[in-house]
Amino acid sequence: MDHPEVVMIGLGYIGLPTAALIAQNQTRVHGVDINPKVVDIINSGKIHIIEPELDKAVAEAVEKGYLKAATTPVEANTYLIVVPTPFKEKNEPDISFVESATKAILHLLKPGDLYIIESTSPIGTTEKMMDLIYLERPELDGELHIAYCPERVLPGNVMYELVHNDRVIGGVDEVSTDKAVAFYTQFIQGDLHRTNARTAEMCKLVENSSRDVQIAFANELSLICDKADINVWELIELANKHPRVNILQPGCGVGGHCIAVDPYFIVADYPMESKIIGTAREINNYKSFWCAEKVQSAKLEFELRNGHKPSIAIMGLAFKPNIDDLRESPAKYIAQKILQNANNEEHYIVEPNIETHKVFKLTDYKEAVKKADIIVFLVAHKEFKDMEVPKNKVVLDFCNVN
Repeated sequence: MDHPEVVMIGLGYIGLPTAALIAQNQTRVHGVDINPKVVDIINSGKIHIIEPELDKAVAEAVEKGYLKAATTPVEANTYLIVVPTPFKEKNEPDISFVESATKAILHLLKPGDLYIIESTSPIGTTEKMMDLIYLERPELDGELHIAYCPERVLPGNVMYELVHNDRVIGGVDEVSTDKAVAFYTQFIQGDLHRTNARTAEMCKLVENSSRDVQIAFANELSLICDKADINVWELIELANKHPRVNILQPGCGVGGHCIAVDPYFIVADYPMESKIIGTAREINNYKSFWCAEKVQSAKLEFELRNGHKPSIAIMGLAFKPNIDDLRESPAKYIAQKILQNANNEEHYIVEPNIETHKVFKLTDYKEAVKKADIIVFLVAHKEFKDMEVPKNKVVLDFCNVN
């Protein structure tokens, strides 16, 4: 059998939808994941994450033979690296997964192949991987096309945005950029913007750092308004009536694999120059701590007023509404802090988008609201917006559910 056209290393929240999209273009994709369970699930035509329309796309791609998953890569013409880039100590980015993925395909590379990193990466990562490849395979020096192209998608709308959002594509040279643009043109309808690898890497980091700074402003306003006895939601709505003001909504912090993470990639390498970016991270992290402290205060006030300990419903664990993704979630952090501060109170943990959790015992949201004395809204899931909370409950709304 002929080898597949594309090898996708990493079948998570971005890799799997991208693999399915490419496969929909009747291009054979060999997906690679280190988790055998994930591989088995995909090869059965099912998915291991929640994402609208993805289940249909994967089922069709697998059934028609355009998508296959495995734990090891095979020879192809295009290799996409879509693996996590976590942190080491002191919020320093860890590119070891990218490096391991690259080493896994070293023996398969041949002249003319296209190698693309999509993983969020520190500036210079693409060049580092190029050096690694050519050090191990010097006969390929100058014979490969190497580029960086970050994703720009919103969880919950990934399948649409993968197709329609613009992309920034930066090669290590112009020929590599040309080759990468030609590849993405096959299945992306958004505009493809050409640049170099370093600028493309920085662009991804800047986009999410910008959003983090804007959210930090909103979160800082919420802290000020709490002390000033002002409704921050009303304040922002009124301020946004100005034609050139667009303040974002505050929340219980910032989470996810992008906004809560990407700024550190800049701060780690340029600590003296990234003062606003670094401070925004501190503010958004502090907001989560502040929310946990507000819950603790509410518990003590309830006990003093009523003479017994309250039961508490913690509403939401995901990092944003209507998804199952708990990565870097401030709500999860707050739930952990509340439980750490527990003193024999009854707690009801709610996350309607997942069935079970390894750490938290989950409760149905209607049951939790019925039983709890204190309702803590951390994530504005649609289920919460449609429900009525009895007036005798103490409500802490950190996400403007009501």
